[in-house]
Amino acid sequence: MKIAMVQMHILAGNVDANRSRGLALADEAAANAAVVVLPEIWTTGYALRHVAELAEDESGPTLTAVREIARRRRATIVAGSLCLRRQGRIYNETVVVGPDGATVATYAKLHLFSMTGEERFFTAGDWRCLFDVGGVRAGLAICYDLRFPELFRALTKDGARVIFLPSEWPVARSLPWQILNRARAMENQTYVCAVNCVGEHRGNLFCGQSLLVAPDGEIIAAGGAEEEIVYGELDPAAVAAAREAMKVWQDRRPEVYL
Repeated sequence: MKIAMVQMHILAGNVDANRSRGLALADEAAANAAVVVLPEIWTTGYALRHVAELAEDESGPTLTAVREIARRRRATIVAGSLCLRRQGRIYNETVVVGPDGATVATYAKLHLFSMTGEERFFTAGDWRCLFDVGGVRAGLAICYDLRFPELFRALTKDGARVIFLPSEWPVARSLPWQILNRARAMENQTYVCAVNCVGEHRGNLFCGQSLLVAPDGEIIAAGGAEEEIVYGELDPAAVAAAREAMKVWQDRRPEVYL
């Protein structure tokens, strides 16, 4: 299964420019891959103080256009995350759109990043999310969720064989980005597809380096530091092969951990 990671340059607060650029890149990617993944809050960037005025609902222009691309290209689009308004609350939320343009799954960021005060602008999600894509069970997480291995373990126990992680991760923490994505893949023996952005906000640079990591921790595809579409192949059989080669799941002792 071919995956396209859209590592776009985000302009904080410039929704029109971001939407136009992101949709163009998503359309190009969907012409060449079965699954397209966008980064975190790619229409707004980290203009958190303006979230209330910039948030959309699920019938808004961004997801309407994403649905049209998915239908026309017959692709699944993990629409990064968006500032979405639901029942009077605003979430940092991922919507997965299937090849028929319908919503396949939604996931709101579970762990809000207190260092930037996200909890002042977003409501935290309270559910895990799994869905099927191309016959493969998939899970969702967003950016800061990467630092919480319990979520990745739970998704894998629920059956996920690939976990998609839209992000807006800074250059200053690029080492943890590399280490944690590979660790989450290796310790769970599952694929991790982590899609980051580039650009800057108030002097903070975002590092790119989008990654598709195999269940053994090998990096299959990686982005650089500039805007690009990164392609990689996911082989569902690799999960079973990794678990046969290193029997971590068989050797677990959950009766001691809990």
